[in-house]
Amino acid sequence: MSEKSAASHEEQGQMLEVREEKHQGDLLPSPVSATAPRPSANKSKVSAAMIIPIWIILSSAVIIYNNHLYNTLQFRYPVFLVTWHLTFAAIGTRVLQRTTHLVDGAKDVNMTKDMFVKSILPIGLLFSGSLILSNTAYLYLSVAYIQMLKAFTPVAILLISWTFRIQDPSKRLAVIVFMISSGVALASHGELRFNLVGFLTQAAAVGFEASRLVMIQILLHGLKMNPLVSLHYYAPVCALINLAVLPFTEGLAPFYELARIGPMILITNAAVAFLLNIAAVFLVGAGSGLVLTLAGVFKDILLISGSVLLFGALITPLQVLGYSVALVGLVLYKTAGSK
Repeated sequence: MSEKSAASHEEQGQMLEVREEKHQGDLLPSPVSATAPRPSANKSKVSAAMIIPIWIILSSAVIIYNNHLYNTLQFRYPVFLVTWHLTFAAIGTRVLQRTTHLVDGAKDVNMTKDMFVKSILPIGLLFSGSLILSNTAYLYLSVAYIQMLKAFTPVAILLISWTFRIQDPSKRLAVIVFMISSGVALASHGELRFNLVGFLTQAAAVGFEASRLVMIQILLHGLKMNPLVSLHYYAPVCALINLAVLPFTEGLAPFYELARIGPMILITNAAVAFLLNIAAVFLVGAGSGLVLTLAGVFKDILLISGSVLLFGALITPLQVLGYSVALVGLVLYKTAGSK
């Protein structure tokens, strides 16, 4: 749902840091990252040791559960599922706002009509496009191959940033772009079950996601929201946008399938995705950016392995090589801003 879960902000004025890259495979990646107070060293280690495994489990569970719905249970309605998740999240954040302190950050956001129309709405449109397209890709491609394609997101962010002169290119970033691009290209060349429709759909999802993260940097610069606060604002907007799209894409077909799937599957599926966003609140600030990036890499490797074991995905040596190159590029991308 998720994805996906924290988001992007500027790192030391040098480049866009995209914390959400760790989560973008999720159905609901959180639109804006938080700036949380850094706890003491010992407390941080305990916190990181607890929350990172929980986040990895929930993040992987969301993707595997969604794939199970789409391809095992044959509930092949990604627009409906995304709309349902967003509706669940919109209700859930409001319940948490009234019963906990997790959404207290919403009180610090001065949400004016002008800000909503000029910032929240356009970012919400990109968010909806990213969610719908990324989930649709699971109808055509394996979980493993999709994780490999998602490694291209930092490249898309950098290319958009360079095109609109948001940041200047550098030799180091150019090398990173080349490494990730080459790695993803090798992984694609080695894919045994390549599907052009699925590839183009995931490529479009990456484009929407990268554009959304750049738009957040431009339109919401300096505004800090934790994953639940951002979800509090974006979920209703995106749910309504998706609801408007639903009649033209899937129509009433998913509603006819609800009796076969059953309410418990839909509720637990949305609940796992929502728990991922709660975990993301505690994840932010639990460790250094590099530690969290490495945790995301470890999660993706587990997902690819799980895709092979659970869903029979076929992985070739060329894909392993290509994805390894891309992962090295991802780690360099993360560390580039601090050097």
